[in-house]
Amino acid sequence: MSPVSPSGIRVRAGGARGSLLVASATLFSLAVTAPAALAAPSPTTSPSATPPAQMSTLGGARLGMPGTQVNLAPGVPVLPQGLTARSWIVSDAESGQVLAAHNAHWRLPPASTLKMLFADTVLPRFPKDTRYKVAPADLKGVGDGSSVVGVKEGVTYSVRDLWLGVFLKSGNDAVHVLSAMNGGVERTVEDMQKHAEELQALDTQVVSPDGYDAPEQVSSAYDLSLIARSGLQKKDFRDYCSTVSAKFGATEIRNTNRLLSGDSDVPVYQGIAGVKNGNTTHAGATFTGVAERGGKVLLVTVMNPEKHDHNEVYKETAKLFDWGFQAVGKVNPVGELVPPRSAAPAGSASSASPQSPGTGGAPGAKAAASAPVASGSSGVGTALAIAGGLLVLLGGGAFLVNRRWPLPDLMRRRSRP
Repeated sequence: MSPVSPSGIRVRAGGARGSLLVASATLFSLAVTAPAALAAPSPTTSPSATPPAQMSTLGGARLGMPGTQVNLAPGVPVLPQGLTARSWIVSDAESGQVLAAHNAHWRLPPASTLKMLFADTVLPRFPKDTRYKVAPADLKGVGDGSSVVGVKEGVTYSVRDLWLGVFLKSGNDAVHVLSAMNGGVERTVEDMQKHAEELQALDTQVVSPDGYDAPEQVSSAYDLSLIARSGLQKKDFRDYCSTVSAKFGATEIRNTNRLLSGDSDVPVYQGIAGVKNGNTTHAGATFTGVAERGGKVLLVTVMNPEKHDHNEVYKETAKLFDWGFQAVGKVNPVGELVPPRSAAPAGSASSASPQSPGTGGAPGAKAAASAPVASGSSGVGTALAIAGGLLVLLGGGAFLVNRRWPLPDLMRRRSRP
């Protein structure tokens, strides 16, 4: 029986997981012929309640289609019920294969998940033991109602302390101080935009470095996964985003990522290792997480659940992680996370105008279904830093992935709070 795919797209079955050294033109073996990737439509000041009919197809034609994209086949678990997010994506952090997605390229306000791009851009520029005295001008422009860690003017902080304030408390005040060190907010925004373009995060438009609501500031679940994947290659980034609690001045701060630190209605997720959460009036709740289980490392991004229950974004993320760990190695991908521009030769399948890979389906595959799966999100509370990471070799047009992603015990096992 022929594979099934939306809108009459013809797909091919089969294809094994790629080797360690993957040519970026064939990042995995499920490539098919499709039109060149569409450019992202211009953002609007307030997102509509429905996704646009035309979205970017970077990473695969299926990723530009509205609605849920997944290749169901015998042995592949059905997607969980109760997913209400406007957009989400589940991907293999090591191979880059997108296992399933829902409106992956919908350009939406990112809230503080944009701080991942801020960190990936600015973090390498200042040694963490550098000390900086905060000037009054450094804190100007912090938006009303911002989340803050409590930075005080006239006080000297280490760069490490400021980054802990960014990752644990989502401190916009710490972002503004680090931006001042980087030459100011305007320059930092420009630097972030350039870095987003290098990562091929082309749905992303940066207006404020902290993710505070601003007209025209948007990203997508696809882009946030690209950004997280890049950031997780940096040891300091991994250490900060996996830290549960730390001292900031005389106070102890605790990570507001509830899959990492837990809450009354959300247990610590088994194998969680970061990355970043966000919540604003226009963005709603947003989250990108990375977790390891059974030797597999997955990335999940969830944007703006329509259900407004307490901690809903984490509950939906946990469901998608559970599904992903059951499905990985069984489900044929619907697309890929492309490598950075500098790792992809011009004109290759992973450049800014790619042929669309990853629309393959197994015989009897069906698109987009929804049903419950068994929950595995109530396991032991394990907070681990990812210390192996991905390795990008910027030469020879190849994208080398460390598939093992070693996870040493940098964070001690913690019981559920």
